[in-house]
Amino acid sequence: MKRSNCLIEVCEDFDSFSKRIKTSFIEGNNSKMFRNTIWYRSLLDAEKSCLKEDKLKKIHYKFQDDKEMVEEYNVDTQVLLRRAWKVKGKLGGEGKWDVEIGDPIPDATPHIEGIGADFMESKDQPILTRRNTRINLEWRIRNLPYPIETYSVSANNDERCIVIRTTNKKYFKRLQVPELDRLNLPIEQANIQCSHSFNTLIIAYKKPQQLLDMDKEWYLELNKVKPIKDIPNDCKTQ
Repeated sequence: MKRSNCLIEVCEDFDSFSKRIKTSFIEGNNSKMFRNTIWYRSLLDAEKSCLKEDKLKKIHYKFQDDKEMVEEYNVDTQVLLRRAWKVKGKLGGEGKWDVEIGDPIPDATPHIEGIGADFMESKDQPILTRRNTRINLEWRIRNLPYPIETYSVSANNDERCIVIRTTNKKYFKRLQVPELDRLNLPIEQANIQCSHSFNTLIIAYKKPQQLLDMDKEWYLELNKVKPIKDIPNDCKTQ
């Protein structure tokens, strides 16, 4: 009987070991699912050039559909600081850069008093900016003076956005999360955290593991792009 018990224990240990191996294999494959997305493949296929300025690494992408994108990384932290898309100008003009992540690019157009001045955006209006950290996606909305309990922030997967409401009905906003859309990932309510200070509402979304893995792998991929010496005019203005 003792020998039989030993055989049973060995079989159970082997089954447990096999399950652990299978589970780790599945989890490993799932963590690399981003490689199968259109977004990741388009990044690989894009023409890329690299510039280094002090602690910044700037990458210019030209995609197969002729779209252009610029990214800026902090060399020390390897965190993406800015992502901007080139918007074609009217009648073949130079166009501007639409910022997806990071502070807005200062507008070089001078302020004109008089006609049209009344249509300028008020400085007291809420101002939204996107930030990116190592572990979170962040939105900062300035000029919101209401206390934290005023805000309701919820995930809406039907409309693929994060919805902000206030109990006093004075502010409403839908926040797009393109990073999750590109990887076909759901918006999880449990990953949303909010804070409020100095009239600024801060919404942080914890990055899912697939996005963390892609961030890490893509930065290593960008190390293969050798920096160039001459700085194009487009990149100097970023």
